[in-house]
Amino acid sequence: MEWWGWLLIAAGVVVLGAIAQRVGWIDLRGDGRRGGSGGGLVGIGDEVFNPTRHEASIELDRQTTLPAPAPIPGDGDLGVIQVEGDPDAGEGYQGTIRL
Repeated sequence: MEWWGWLLIAAGVVVLGAIAQRVGWIDLRGDGRRGGSGGGLVGIGDEVFNPTRHEASIELDRQTTLPAPAPIPGDGDLGVIQVEGDPDAGEGYQGTIRL
């Protein structure tokens, strides 16, 4: 393939990316909701050439992400299991489980 063919393919990819950004299919602004150290290619470089920094970045992300609160005994079933009819009638489980 001629050099101009590769140039047309690259230009097509850039135009398609610009259209996808404009329509809202992708988001390339870089102002994501999450902060962090080293994203993209820099993160890959850190993982290969500076693994200590990469592991520290992963640990920082792990510590700043809050887990879901654990249920306490008085919470009830929280709508996860819904039993229809009398569960003690010996008919087996007749409810639904929502995950």
